[in-house]
Amino acid sequence: MRVKKQRIIFGYILLELLLLNLSLLAVLFYKSQVWQGQRLDNFLDEGFMTLSLIYNVSWVFIILVNGNQDLYVIDNNHQRIKNLIINCFVLLGMSSTFILLARLEEYSLTVLLGPIFLFSLLDIIAFAIVSRMVGDPQKPFSFGAKLLVLGAGTGGKQVLHFTERNKHLGYTILGFLDDHYPGNNGINLLGKIHDLPKVLDEKNIDEIVITLPLNQQKQIKEAIEVADYRGVRVNIVPEYPDLIGNRFKSYNLGSMPVLQLKQIPLDHFFNFILKKTFDIVFASFALLMLSPILLTIAALIKLGSKGPVFYKPVRKGQCGTNFTCYKFRSMYVDASKMAGTKSTTKDDPRVTKIGKILRKYSLDELPQFINVLKGDMSVVGPRPHRLNLNDEFQQMVEKYMVRHYVKPGITGWAQVNGWRGPTETDEQKLERVRHDLFYIENWSFWLDVKCIWLTVFGKKVHQNAF
Repeated sequence: MRVKKQRIIFGYILLELLLLNLSLLAVLFYKSQVWQGQRLDNFLDEGFMTLSLIYNVSWVFIILVNGNQDLYVIDNNHQRIKNLIINCFVLLGMSSTFILLARLEEYSLTVLLGPIFLFSLLDIIAFAIVSRMVGDPQKPFSFGAKLLVLGAGTGGKQVLHFTERNKHLGYTILGFLDDHYPGNNGINLLGKIHDLPKVLDEKNIDEIVITLPLNQQKQIKEAIEVADYRGVRVNIVPEYPDLIGNRFKSYNLGSMPVLQLKQIPLDHFFNFILKKTFDIVFASFALLMLSPILLTIAALIKLGSKGPVFYKPVRKGQCGTNFTCYKFRSMYVDASKMAGTKSTTKDDPRVTKIGKILRKYSLDELPQFINVLKGDMSVVGPRPHRLNLNDEFQQMVEKYMVRHYVKPGITGWAQVNGWRGPTETDEQKLERVRHDLFYIENWSFWLDVKCIWLTVFGKKVHQNAF
């Protein structure tokens, strides 16, 4: 639920920035054409760009600082309009201050008040329309989330009633698991608690909501272990202090308290925005600056051996979803068919001459910046494994699938510390996962910067590359 909520909030903020700029354009257009009788030959002049920057930066700062992002996903129009009015007054104060500092005397009070007033009206209308659309599972741009509820008692019914009252959020309860509930009164009972592994394997579940009573702690712990094994996030309603440990996040769905287990730094919205923005900017800059190198590598691959330029294996990403990963082909065509199941070894005969150079310096990974822009990957994160290796790690290493709480990365903390390449020994497997989990639990922007620096200049990152 947390990942879905972040995406909804991010989308609404982008929409608000669009409406804010459209409001500014509309007011400047009206002022230029009607009040001053001037032609709008230089409509997008330097002054407009400065005003746009002031309004956009001010609004993003207000949204991130006020801590009321949950109002974007809770159907409480009265509270949201109240919060919008307050934010608009703060925006007026901040933008006025910056305009005075920028010495934009040509813009009157109308230019200050007009865009903010128009924006507030458009924002209210847009929220009323879009909030209904994003929760509709029939829409291709829906932010729907499929839930499985453990416990069909009072807590389970409370979750069901909440999803029914707030259909615009797009939560869909696929069913309930309960050992004692008879299975009527509108409850879709899928089985008992011990059926959880089977249900998770058969159905596409985004998250689990546990509403079991406190006297079923053993079953709750077992359910959490089953969910961790499959990389499925767990939410508990209400509080169970003996089970949550010290890494959790509490939040409210309406008046209902929820605890999300294993809270990580990237669950905080500011961190999510920071990493998302950095990924987009860095990947775009990298593709632009490296384009001559990319074209040269592509030509060398075509000249060196028959076959396509790109190798496109399927990998598992965030929440265990599959995606197509882009890499420069470094093996002969017939040999690359086996690459999805067999690890590369030193002096591997399947690797082409140009492929040896690409793999040694990780140049074959450069096309994955395309995956970053597509939203499948991040610049830094746990490296995506082959599907068969993923299944092997899942069975052998405890909490391995927790890696899928975040997007996989082009480079990662395990790789820059020398744990890339072979996974033949238990130490290699455990250390790779241990470093990946450390990264997830201790993420910071500067840790990402450090990983990138060590990827380029570190001594350990290439020691097992072949």
